[in-house]
Amino acid sequence: MTGSWFDFSDAPSNVNIIPKGTLAKVRLTIRPGGHDNAEKGWTGGYATMGSTGSVYLNAEYTVLEGEYAGRKIWSLIGLHSEKGPTWSEMGRSFVRNMLCSARGVSAKDKTPAANKALHIAGFHDLDGLEFIARIEVGTDTEGQDKNEIRTPITPDHRDYAELMGRVPAPRPGAGGQTGASSSRPATGRPQWAQ
Repeated sequence: MTGSWFDFSDAPSNVNIIPKGTLAKVRLTIRPGGHDNAEKGWTGGYATMGSTGSVYLNAEYTVLEGEYAGRKIWSLIGLHSEKGPTWSEMGRSFVRNMLCSARGVSAKDKTPAANKALHIAGFHDLDGLEFIARIEVGTDTEGQDKNEIRTPITPDHRDYAELMGRVPAPRPGAGGQTGASSSRPATGRPQWAQ
């Protein structure tokens, strides 16, 4: 301990903040809100309807490994807003990138296998999803610092394979082989199919 237990002027204001730009493997847990809309395929009570009529997934992310293991970050993943399509478009983009990260699919991959990996049967497929995230620092409604996850890291990122615990493929020029980081675990099956 560096300071006195009677003088708190030099105590940090919030030691729970993970530094901006930290890359970490996280697990998504959806906190059910009980809102269903069978017309849109929102079943199982995963969605939450806010007081303004907006609909979202109430997301909790738990850091799984490293120095910040066990820390939690909360956010909303937009599904619908009365104000227009932007909220839901941002939510769809975020979920797409989470799936790319979790299932080892390059964001540039347009093959049928990649397209299949980006389909889910329902929100239950997202609950428990593990992916790599870039952790940012934003502010809450009271102006206090809080961690946020705005960007899932896809296999196109140079540190993706290491963070997901996968062995990178040989780099170009290494033994005459070429290739990017492996997006498959040792079993040869994509992570999402296991």
